[in-house]
Amino acid sequence: MSIVAIVGRPNVGKSTLFNRLVGMRQAITDEVAGVTRDRHYGRSDWNGREFSVIDTGGYAVNTDDVFESEIRKQVLLAIDEADLILLMTDVTTGITDFDAMIADVLRRSKKRVLLVINKVDNVERMYGVHDFHRLGLGEPWGISSMSGSGTGDLMDEIIKCLPENDKMIDGDVLPHIAIVGKPNVGKSSLTNALLGEERHIVTSVAGTTRDATSTRYNKFGYDFMLIDTAGLRKKTKVKEDLEFYSVMRSVRTIEYADVCILMIDATQGVEAQDLSIFNLIYRNKKGCVIVVNKWDLIAKKTNTMKEHRQNIVQRLAPFSDVPVLFTSVIEKQRILDVLQTAAKVYENRRKRIPTSQLNELLLPEIEATPPPSTKGKYIRIKYITQLPTPVPSFAFFCNLPQYVREDYKRFLENKLRQHFDFTGCPIQLFLRQK
Repeated sequence: MSIVAIVGRPNVGKSTLFNRLVGMRQAITDEVAGVTRDRHYGRSDWNGREFSVIDTGGYAVNTDDVFESEIRKQVLLAIDEADLILLMTDVTTGITDFDAMIADVLRRSKKRVLLVINKVDNVERMYGVHDFHRLGLGEPWGISSMSGSGTGDLMDEIIKCLPENDKMIDGDVLPHIAIVGKPNVGKSSLTNALLGEERHIVTSVAGTTRDATSTRYNKFGYDFMLIDTAGLRKKTKVKEDLEFYSVMRSVRTIEYADVCILMIDATQGVEAQDLSIFNLIYRNKKGCVIVVNKWDLIAKKTNTMKEHRQNIVQRLAPFSDVPVLFTSVIEKQRILDVLQTAAKVYENRRKRIPTSQLNELLLPEIEATPPPSTKGKYIRIKYITQLPTPVPSFAFFCNLPQYVREDYKRFLENKLRQHFDFTGCPIQLFLRQK
């Protein structure tokens, strides 16, 4: 698979170009320098040729950004991984020391480089493009990533520079597993541990991750898209626009995912915000795995884990059929169990029960404990079938569906879970007129 990496100093428009190449607002953009921190992957298609695009943070030295060294490391990893590199600069500022520094790094990398001059929004700025010949990286390409001017010619040149494209795996057909939770609970650390590489920047500063970034995981017989998200805080605590967009991306990721791994800090326990995130997962009918991280920091007795699990399950009621795992990402404790459990929940979510088996097992249970009569009306459930939906959904056909109470619906759901393994998956029940 051909990979194109976009690199450059901070605030030259790399994420804007990335969004234009992938055809959607996938990366957060803002006038503030240093918005992008992690490597951000997307897919582009031009004239029938597909390739992967990497957006990177701004490469800088001796700045006030506390993430500077980690961002530089991510940029160098992207350069090493790419087949073609787009060095992006700003025509309004001319060649800066950072531009010259990055150009020197790229020359030593021996990779094919296209020099892209951004913010060429009018004819007058076109004359400034030729000054960039001094970087010694060949013909500069003047574009405006905001308006799209010149990007078509740039895409033609990108296709010419790339090797013949091999078949690209469509990430949309793979299961999507999202890691969600409050800030600073260890989401990026878990992602890095599972991938076995420094894929995301990890610091003790809450809110280090800003974008929801997806990576294909293909190890140990598993094949899915693993998505790291920004921490979700209470709305009242979100003050900056950047964090607002980060939160929105995390919410959209939950809506798009198949299974969500909800991480909880063992030292803080289950807090109101954890329950809010869980309710968001439940309302969207997504599979869920609870992972209690930093378990190594807890003083343990004989039944500590059992007591913690019971407490968490009670807090999650009425949907309590959720797997709860206790891990320490730093100590690499039980992190592969997280994968196995998430994969099992995904299979449970896709499970299809034959109609004959449903009726054979559940109708005797219903006959032994029929729905309570209402207003002198007796309710008789005659037939059950599973509906062809992405979420486990069952239709119960009866004579008076409007009189079936909520507590009896919970009874039916419990019987379904008793006979069939739907651990971690919300179930939908529909009472229909026979």
